[in-house]
Amino acid sequence: MKEIILSFSIILLTFSSNAQQTATLLYHWEDTTLVGSYAYNNAYNECWGLVVNDREIAIIGSTEGTHFFDITDPANSSEVAFVAGAYTGGGVIHRDYHDFQGYLYVVCDEGSTSTLQIIDISNLPNSVNTVYDSNQLFIQSHNIFIDTATAKLYACASNSAMDIYSLIDPIDPTLIYSYNAVGHVHDAYVRNDTAYLNCGNDGFRIIDFHYLDLLPGTAWVELASLTSYPDAGYNHSGWLNDDGTLYIMQDENHGYDVKILDIADLTNISVLATFNSGVDPQSMAHNGIIKGDLAYIPYYHDGLRVFDISDPINPVQTWEYDTYAPNSHASYKGAWGVYPYLPSGNIIVSDMQTGLYVFQCGTPTSTIEEKLNIKIFPNPATNQFTLSNTHAETLILYNTLGIKVNEQKLNANQNIIYKGNLANGLYFYHLNNGNTLIESGKVIFE
Repeated sequence: MKEIILSFSIILLTFSSNAQQTATLLYHWEDTTLVGSYAYNNAYNECWGLVVNDREIAIIGSTEGTHFFDITDPANSSEVAFVAGAYTGGGVIHRDYHDFQGYLYVVCDEGSTSTLQIIDISNLPNSVNTVYDSNQLFIQSHNIFIDTATAKLYACASNSAMDIYSLIDPIDPTLIYSYNAVGHVHDAYVRNDTAYLNCGNDGFRIIDFHYLDLLPGTAWVELASLTSYPDAGYNHSGWLNDDGTLYIMQDENHGYDVKILDIADLTNISVLATFNSGVDPQSMAHNGIIKGDLAYIPYYHDGLRVFDISDPINPVQTWEYDTYAPNSHASYKGAWGVYPYLPSGNIIVSDMQTGLYVFQCGTPTSTIEEKLNIKIFPNPATNQFTLSNTHAETLILYNTLGIKVNEQKLNANQNIIYKGNLANGLYFYHLNNGNTLIESGKVIFE
């Protein structure tokens, strides 16, 4: 992806309040010809999101494979590409996704030919190209997470409890280490070699893997663990906030609450609060994600649920949309995945039975139509880029996961933004005056 990919758009400024509101449905897709799984009758599974060539792309997995949608203009969304899975049909329950360096990584947790697929997404929305499709490294994996800062892929519940692969060459992963200190790692969140592991019946672990780069294949350090906590059950998944002080955690048991952990002091991890959707005593959360002060949680039968966690001791439910009408809370059906990191602010949700959704959680209050004649050069950049004529006070850089990685005060004339220790790749910038977003765009470090 060598071309300059700087874009500007009309910025919609939104508000949120503590009163629970129904999200606005912008787009829904469902293909009734797809077969449901034998286990849960789910034709669909995980979702993901991307920005490629200035287009917002939604991804959803199905029993047949991976579907790509251009949702830049939600009202005119369309499926633009499809990649068949190596294993398809009613035996498929899980697929999972993550992207890195212009490639989408795909795994499946069922079948003897479920395979790792690596898909070149650089030509979206026009086409995709599968560049790797093999069982050589592993056949099945329940979930994957890519630490983009260190170019490592973590494959959960694969050949071992969790396997770690180098992506120094993005289309030729190589095994670094197999972690087997617990019986099972169901899901992982990893930032700069620190892995936050949801280990099923073995609870929660925080592991420092940076020693693998110093002593390949030999060393790691457990920084913390938590096995006894309120509503402790099957420790399923979680997500870290921007500054690394809070972690939300879901135990996948009917009627069990979501937990907010204080992890600022790893010698004294504590549960600050537990919360739930308030819909039914058997309600159950799935794969939650934190963005800013909001926790976005696909809540199975209860659909999408959004919680304000700015006061982590007192989380407040602010947005909802029920994607699954039946009220049989004791089963595994309904909202499965969420992706809240698109620059537009639109939210992608996958429902196991009813397909792909795009929501807006907010009400436009004002529109800035005048573009600011921003000049940015060079783009792609190597070690630094220059912003001129910004008329903004602050620049904030976010990585493709929506995590803030740099914030810098600006002057009115010219500003040099240094790469520092940021990894090569795509970043989104916001230009702010006070708390008001006045311009956004993209820049590549290479």
